Amino acid sequence: MRRCGDVQLADLGEPQGREAGFGRPVVLVTAQLVLDQHPSVVHVVPLTSTIRGYHSEVTIEPESDNGLDVLSAAQCQHIRAIAGGRLAEPIGHVGAQALTQIRETLADLLDL
Repeated sequence: MRRCGDVQLADLGEPQGREAGFGRPVVLVTAQLVLDQHPSVVHVVPLTSTIRGYHSEVTIEPESDNGLDVLSAAQCQHIRAIAGGRLAEPIGHVGAQALTQIRETLADLLDL
C-alpha cells in the first residue's frame, strides 16, 4: 500500500523547459485518506541532487529510512499529478519532519 511521504522512482517523461522530468525519485504527497481509496492519479514532488537553495525546495539528508544516496531537494515548485503506473515500488519514506516541511512549502506556494 502506498503511503504519503513514500520515496519512489518515477518516470516523469520528457521535460519541457525547466520542468522536472525523466526517471527520478519523487515524494508521494497525496493525502493518505485519498491514497487509501487507491486512486489512479497521485500527486508527487520530484527530488533533485542539484541543491539550488530556493525557498520552494526542502532539503532532505540521505539516510537508510528514505533510501536516498545523496543530499536531495524536494522541488515543491514542480508538484505533479501523475498516473500511478509511472511509480516503481517505494525505496523509502521521508519521515514526519520532512513531510511536514514539504506540506508547509506546498501550502505557501498554493496560498492555502
